[in-house]
Amino acid sequence: MGHLDRRKSSYSSAGDGNECAEVATSPTPTVATSPTHTVATSPTHTAVRGSKAPDRIAVTFPAPAFAGFLEALKTRHCRP
Repeated sequence: MGHLDRRKSSYSSAGDGNECAEVATSPTPTVATSPTHTVATSPTHTAVRGSKAPDRIAVTFPAPAFAGFLEALKTRHCRP
């Protein structure tokens, strides 16, 4: 996926050694709708890697599948 802007979980802090998963979405593609206008489309993939070993391979998921995974985690986490 080339160079990506990665972000860490908001739960990651110096106290835990900043060891967490880093996530990046594929660059948002654009589609020309006319010679002077483009429209951004949704990212196509999400890459996940461990911050402890950033030079290692990232696991890549189709963006809709990763969004569904996160939604399932939120639903499970919010159950009483």
